[in-house]
Amino acid sequence: QTLEAHFSNKGRGGKTVTVIKGFQGDPAEIKALAKTLKNAIGVGGSVKDGDIIIQGNFRDKVMSLLTCAWGRII
Repeated sequence: QTLEAHFSNKGRGGKTVTVIKGFQGDPAEIKALAKTLKNAIGVGGSVKDGDIIIQGNFRDKVMSLLTCAWGRII
């Protein structure tokens, strides 16, 4: 899969979040992935409309967690 990680503060009272878009699969799988990412980074977040929202600007860290050794997204 090809996932995109963006950071945004629009509509959030000036607080920055990292939004991960492009996940295709079962809603239970996206929730499990969100939980894994939140635990690995040590922050809060949620899943909304198929997007994973992580509190804070952790775009690079999220992408490094999602990228395996062969340069593919897992």
